[in-house]
Amino acid sequence: MQLTRRTLALAMPATLAALIGAAPASRPAAADTDRHDLKPTIVLVHGAFADASSWSGTIRRLQHAGYPVLAPANPLRGLVADTAYLRSVLAAVDGPVVLVGHSYGGAVISGAAVGSSRVKALVYIAAFTPDKGESAAELAAKFPGSTLGDTVNPQSYPLPGGGTGTELLIERTEFPRQFAADVPAAEAALMAVTQRPVATDALEEKAGEAAWKTIPSWALIATADRNIPPAAERWMARRAGSHITEVDASHAVAVSRPAVVTHVILAAARATR
Repeated sequence: MQLTRRTLALAMPATLAALIGAAPASRPAAADTDRHDLKPTIVLVHGAFADASSWSGTIRRLQHAGYPVLAPANPLRGLVADTAYLRSVLAAVDGPVVLVGHSYGGAVISGAAVGSSRVKALVYIAAFTPDKGESAAELAAKFPGSTLGDTVNPQSYPLPGGGTGTELLIERTEFPRQFAADVPAAEAALMAVTQRPVATDALEEKAGEAAWKTIPSWALIATADRNIPPAAERWMARRAGSHITEVDASHAVAVSRPAVVTHVILAAARATR
C-alpha cells in the first residue's frame, strides 16, 4: 500500500492509542511522581574571558549524578543587560534551580535571582558577590593581588544603537599565566584563542539588589587567583554568609579542578531538598 501524508495522518491517532495502551499499567503518570524527588536544574553561568565550555568537566559530573544542567552563553555586554538575559533563561526552566556563577558571572546571578522563588541556592566559583551599588571593577581593586590590568588589551566594537563601546581581551601570550596557570599548556593556549571579550560596561556598571541576602549561598575561593584577589573573594563570601571552600587553584578553577567545583555545587543542591 502506498503511504501518503494523508494515510500517515489518519493512521497516527491509532498508532498513538496503541502505544499508550501498550504502556505498563504500573508506571505512574508524570503528575503523580513525588515532587520532593525532583532534582533542581543546575544553571552554570560563565564569566569574562571564558565561554560555557569552561564548565565541561563539571557538567559531565553533574549529569552523572543525575542532575539536569544548563550552561547558557553569558553575553558579557553589560551587567544590567546580562542580568536581564539570564532572567529570561531562568524563566524557561521548570522547577527549582541552583544558580552557579564564575567570576563576573557571580555578579550576574546575584541580580538575576532577586525575587525568584525557584532559585534555591547560589554558588559562587572564584566569583564576584557584589552588594547594591558595587561594581566588579571596584571589588577587584578592593584588595591587592590582581594582575589582570597589566594583561588586557582594550579594543572598540560597534554598539547596536550607534557609536562604539570598549571591550577587553587578555593578551594570548599572557592568558595561561594570568587566567589558567594550573591548566595543561595546550588547553590553556586553546582557551586563550577562544576567550570571549567582556565589555567594560559589564565590569563598571553598579549592581542592583543582591539575591544572596535572601537565598543561601556557597562559595569556592581560588587561592592562586590572579584575576580576582583571593582576599576579595574571601571577604565577599564572608559578608554574604556563604558556606566557604578554599582550593589551591587559578581563576580557571572550573577547568583545572572540576571535581572540587562539582562537590561544592552538589552540596548546595542537596541542601535544597
